[in-house]
Amino acid sequence: MRGDQGFPVRLRFAKRGKVRFISHRDVARAFERAFRIERLPLAFTVGFVPRPKVSFGLALSVGHESDAEYLDVELEDAVDLDRWPDTLSAALPEGITVTGAVGLADRAPALQEAVTAVQYRVGVAGADRGEVAVAVEQALSRPTLGTTRTRKGREVVEDVRPALLGMEVRPVHDRDDDGRVVVDLEVSTQPKGTRPTEILAAVGEHLTAERVLRTHQWIERAGARLEPLEADARLRVPEARAS
Repeated sequence: MRGDQGFPVRLRFAKRGKVRFISHRDVARAFERAFRIERLPLAFTVGFVPRPKVSFGLALSVGHESDAEYLDVELEDAVDLDRWPDTLSAALPEGITVTGAVGLADRAPALQEAVTAVQYRVGVAGADRGEVAVAVEQALSRPTLGTTRTRKGREVVEDVRPALLGMEVRPVHDRDDDGRVVVDLEVSTQPKGTRPTEILAAVGEHLTAERVLRTHQWIERAGARLEPLEADARLRVPEARAS
């Protein structure tokens, strides 16, 4: 988001519970509605059908939960960002909660281009911890991991091993709310995205991801890993204008 004339802002939000079953487009509509309810000074595109200048980060698969979703929005004027998490959360559907907001530096790279890695916590069904641990160890030692994808109406096998940055089975006492074995998974987003369910299927055909939670997104800059809120934040957030 360029922010040449307006005031660009980056939001972090969580998507938990039943709301995980709504689509990415429905989430976008929910935020546009919340922005209208709060009467925020949105900047709009130019054209026959002006649209708010809002851009989301990496799309989350329907059915997955997240504590680390992001969007960028451009405003015409600076606002008091300290109040945003509470006021916007109140105007959003239950389960979508804004957890942070920062003013963006001018010409900050788009989220979809900037994020280089994503972390997930996956509840695995269909196996005990020992089975999962063996499958993960074997997968990490292999040079390739094939998964089946549909391309132009036909099934092809593609190697997802380059996308697998890390995978670890949590201790036996650290299970999810339904008693499932939990795996921490880190996936590269570049040069193309890979779903955590695809990784798990490649690790073991008998393993099924029953619950997926996106826990972190990372931007890599000069060898450092940064959370998107801090990666491109303004050094000083302008104060809101008096009404």
